[in-house]
Amino acid sequence: MSAPTTAPATAPAPATAPAAETTGRRVEEILDRLTDGDTDAGAAAEELVRALMDFYGAGLTRILQLLGEDRQPALLGDELVASLLVLHDLHPENVTTRIGRALDTLRPQHPAEIVGFDAASGVLRLRSPASGGCGCPSTTQAAQQAIENALSCFAPEVTSVRLETPGPEPTLLQISRRPPTAATTS
Repeated sequence: MSAPTTAPATAPAPATAPAAETTGRRVEEILDRLTDGDTDAGAAAEELVRALMDFYGAGLTRILQLLGEDRQPALLGDELVASLLVLHDLHPENVTTRIGRALDTLRPQHPAEIVGFDAASGVLRLRSPASGGCGCPSTTQAAQQAIENALSCFAPEVTSVRLETPGPEPTLLQISRRPPTAATTS
């Protein structure tokens, strides 16, 4: 009799990761439902969320320590991991670097350069280069929405985005010599 053969184990296919912004909204909606009419249940639900956040934050801290600084950069480009690190105040990059990382994820569809960031108000000012598009307000709105979505994962400190678009090109004023046929009279 021969030994039974077993099929090699395969790793399960990765599940689609939930977006940080969507998950945050969902948690808020559930907490609102729990607090609707019952303040004790709402307080208990909020305490439960805080306890879980503390637990997961401690676990993420330990993971980062075990990985060491040389292996952390591989994690920082992942939107889900980056949003978890930011949520727990563990992201090793400063806000300006994270804003740049978020904007990099949108190029070349929505290029934008940083004009300034006011940490006190959370307002990020960006300049959009002249576009080859139609210049429609809907195009600008789509770009702004894409930028805000990317920033919500990488830099939630940004609470408002002001997208500046360049004005019309200045009229070219051509200066040249008088045509040779023009006669001057004295």
